Amino acid sequence: MEPVVILDRQEQEYLLCAIESGVRVSSPRQFFLWTQGQVQALLPHQVLVCVQLGQGGALARLECVHGTVLAPAAHLALTDPRGGLALRIARHCAQGGRLPALADFGAAVGQPLEGFRDETMRMGFDSVLVHGTGPTSAGGSVFLLFGLPLRPTARHAYFLELLLPHLHLALGRLPASHVPAGGAPARRLSAREAEIVGWLRAGKSNDEMGRLLGISALTVKNHLQRIYRTLGVSNRAHALARCMDLGLLEA
Repeated sequence: MEPVVILDRQEQEYLLCAIESGVRVSSPRQFFLWTQGQVQALLPHQVLVCVQLGQGGALARLECVHGTVLAPAAHLALTDPRGGLALRIARHCAQGGRLPALADFGAAVGQPLEGFRDETMRMGFDSVLVHGTGPTSAGGSVFLLFGLPLRPTARHAYFLELLLPHLHLALGRLPASHVPAGGAPARRLSAREAEIVGWLRAGKSNDEMGRLLGISALTVKNHLQRIYRTLGVSNRAHALARCMDLGLLEA
């Protein structure tokens, strides 16, 4: 018999706040603010990866949400639609009915996701919590939380189970990505956009790029927003990862 988890008063308030706020999520920006705000308060983590799987485990959608800085190479290794770590863990758990799955690699060996220990640790995460809906008529969703700052327990898995339907519905309300997983961008990047991506790879800020290009930081920001829409991404790290995937940074 599984132990009964009783939420304390603060956890109940965090849960109710997360559920109420999740009902209003309908855009990528709102999803980011929600998962990194109310959801983060109840279930602290470094990186959230949302995976939608279609028939036969085919990837339908993959979103990575985080408030920490991820190196472009690490981001790509984690979220690569052709077989990144998050997708492989999601399929492993979904296809084998191993949900929820909780691995604390900072503890003893023999964790549920032991086969992913070394790869996960190399990316700087010592824990991962996974839960998903299982197959549904609209496609199943799997949510992976990497880097729980507190020693993860079955209590954290229970929190994710309570939030699971709300995460699934919120993800389903987001507009479809402009770029199919692994597909080509909606259009070619302009010469100026390609130049900005190059400075982005060099780690330049908007102000620094503006000075180098002789334009304002606001104009740089507008270029970046157009680049994000073209690539179907939502942040700088994901844009770099997509450019690497598409071979746009080979030169």
